[in-house]
Amino acid sequence: MDTALENENKNSNNSTENKNCFEQVKTVRETAIQILNRFERSDSYIEKLIDKAIRESNFNELDRALLTELVYGVVRWKAKLDYVLVGFYFGDYLKCLNVVKNAMRVALYQIMFLDKIPLYAAVNESVEYVKRIQGEKTAGIVNAVLRNIARNIDNIRYPTREEDLVYHLAVMYSYPRWIVKRWLEYFGEIEAEKMLFASNRRPYLTIRTNTLKTTSEEIVGRLNSLKLHYFVSPYNPDSFVLRNPKFNILKTDLVTDGLVVVQDTSATLAALLASPEPNSLVYDLCAAPGGKSFLLAELMKNTGKVIAMDKYSSKLQMIVEGVKRLGLQNIETRTGDAINVKFNELADIVFLDVPCSGLGTIAKNPDIKWKKEREDIYRLAETQKKILANAVNFVKPGGVIIYSTCTTEPEENELNIEWFLSNYPNFELEPAENFLPPAVCDGGFLRTLPSRHHIDGAFAARLKRTS
Repeated sequence: MDTALENENKNSNNSTENKNCFEQVKTVRETAIQILNRFERSDSYIEKLIDKAIRESNFNELDRALLTELVYGVVRWKAKLDYVLVGFYFGDYLKCLNVVKNAMRVALYQIMFLDKIPLYAAVNESVEYVKRIQGEKTAGIVNAVLRNIARNIDNIRYPTREEDLVYHLAVMYSYPRWIVKRWLEYFGEIEAEKMLFASNRRPYLTIRTNTLKTTSEEIVGRLNSLKLHYFVSPYNPDSFVLRNPKFNILKTDLVTDGLVVVQDTSATLAALLASPEPNSLVYDLCAAPGGKSFLLAELMKNTGKVIAMDKYSSKLQMIVEGVKRLGLQNIETRTGDAINVKFNELADIVFLDVPCSGLGTIAKNPDIKWKKEREDIYRLAETQKKILANAVNFVKPGGVIIYSTCTTEPEENELNIEWFLSNYPNFELEPAENFLPPAVCDGGFLRTLPSRHHIDGAFAARLKRTS
């Protein structure tokens, strides 16, 4: 994204080109402000809002990268940005209209976090945007505030650890206090701060080899030929972590021809814990968008059957498209609610990738920080118990339930398994260490943390029916 702005300076001898370049970047910044406005007043996730804006625009690759950086960056660092703006704004910043707040946030994010962007480029468009929407008086205030911050950026006083540890961490790492407090209680101060830091990093993209169509050795050759920087996941030899965030691998035939699947290693490990045999019958009850169903079907080498179910039929279309692209022949999609669905046949594996708070995926989805509340964890834990209670009805003796989440919270993870085992004594926990690398296992469970494993936070348990 910085390159788009650096190109403005390279063309400084040609005023016409300079003006055209600036106007295009200006449109990107305005779009970022508009997306943030929609995010503030709706339940939409920023990924969908960005995708929609890109489809409706003529942005090039650099423009799209800048737009994504600005929107994700502001959402990721909103609390810290607002702390600074509260201290410098003339009046009550919190009472400002969202359009004014977001214009200032977009400019301040560039000032604080994007070193290569000139001050005029960061500030001018936000000021002009506010002028058109709110008039010259408000625009003048915005201009003065942002330039005052820029002059004093190294002298800003933040809350100290000694004054209030929760407040200090909430501001410095930009989280709601309730998450900071929970993680301090659960992880302790050192690990909690590592979690806050790790969950703020720009995420890498991970791809996994579709072993039905190719081999990981061939994928290595293709990645090398594309001159991509990558490393093999230490937890799965078929997963590759790409270090080229600006390279759009989704448009290459590696993805379009189904040679690889975009999938975080934590999700891959949860499916590997199922370890399905060929010709198995698998019910994946919360399947969309389908990544785990795909791997289960691959592990079964296109034999047996995976019933990939979701509550919303619209989400199943992603699975249908993936099945065709990956060359899978043993997946059947079905609409149904995991809480009350019924089956006539008992399965070898019932896979439950249950709805959860998603706090293990904040690096990829920073809007989760602001969309979720503490109460959601307890509400979701009850839903998860209902899904577990229904799943016991259609797993055969000797078969297994795989319980999986992408969260770090004990109420949704180990406490639910404790509840399950105490209420269903004909099930036992099979140690994850028997199926997965020890480094991702803890107390018989799959457990990954962004701070330790540098992948999404995830949890899974393998529950075997003994009678």
